[in-house]
Amino acid sequence: MKTSPLRVFAAACLVAVGIGILVIIASNNNAGQRDFICYWAAGQQLIHGADPYDRDAVQNLERSAGYKLGYRLIMRTPPVALFLALPLGLVSANAGIVFWLLALLASLVLSIRMLWSLHGRPNDRLHLLGYCFAPVMECLMAGQLGIFMLLGVVLFLSFHRSRPFLAGSALLLCAIKPHLFLPFGIVLLLWILRNKAYRLLAGFSVAVFASCALTFRFDPHAWSHYSQMIGTSRIMDEVVPTLSEFLRLYVRPDAVWLQFLPEAIGCAWAVWYFWTRRDRWSWMDQGLLLLLVSVLCSPYALFTDEAMLIPAVLAGVYQAVATGRSLLPFGLFAGAAMMEVFAETSIASPYYVWTVPAWIVWYLYATGSKREAVA
Repeated sequence: MKTSPLRVFAAACLVAVGIGILVIIASNNNAGQRDFICYWAAGQQLIHGADPYDRDAVQNLERSAGYKLGYRLIMRTPPVALFLALPLGLVSANAGIVFWLLALLASLVLSIRMLWSLHGRPNDRLHLLGYCFAPVMECLMAGQLGIFMLLGVVLFLSFHRSRPFLAGSALLLCAIKPHLFLPFGIVLLLWILRNKAYRLLAGFSVAVFASCALTFRFDPHAWSHYSQMIGTSRIMDEVVPTLSEFLRLYVRPDAVWLQFLPEAIGCAWAVWYFWTRRDRWSWMDQGLLLLLVSVLCSPYALFTDEAMLIPAVLAGVYQAVATGRSLLPFGLFAGAAMMEVFAETSIASPYYVWTVPAWIVWYLYATGSKREAVA
């Protein structure tokens, strides 16, 4: 059987990713040059019963591992995420990054495989495009958390009907950055109440309780330490690639509340969007648009966080192929984002502010005929 150019291209991209990761792992003292180092330092602090959010102690640990950048790097995720950093406290930084990257790669492979199954296991292998999605590449290079959130989303999409307790437990991976999921989470709660899917809520509650219990075993004051760190971090003074940030900067820089206005509007829209479609709601259809809007409205996000949008991006690819629509818009968007990655653009650079709107435009374009048919 003749091999299609698309398959060859996807396979080549996959091999390139693998080679790139091996180069990263094999390079000398690479751990200290990546965002991963803040998770390792938090794990070191936590395993010894110290404050994982202590700026001075964390910075000393990072410098000992070779961190040389001028700005302070500290884990800003809430204590429910510390279960991810805890095992890193048992190993050195360079050993830790090997295990960390392997965990990220395993999560990515599992997520892409499950998405392929969700779409009926087609023979076209379009799901391989997920491996060369620019935010995923950047997430692997930086050692960021976006791929773990992707796994949480995919597990939920796969099991929310058949294994609701497992699906709810998987949402713990989304709770590591809850501000990215607020509209999504509000609709999820409404969906749970409407469908009496209380096992899903129980799974999430048990997972959060277990994660907090594990953290409190090592740091009983983790939440107060986190609150103190956030209160002094001046995080709202940082420029990040979100529309919310640019709204505040261009309208009134000192009005912090403006940065939360899009999320408030997004939550109101999400409630309306769900309620008007509650009888035909599908997490693999309307839920994916909701996921995109949740990230779009977020007051704080990094380019690597967009790795969790692969389900929506690939759904658009499958739908475009099924309806005969061009893949050119996706190729242009994905190619431009990849060029920024190759140019070593910082994950917090404002030059990434266009990417989430681009993925939404792509999804709406690719699924347009499907939505017209439903209407």
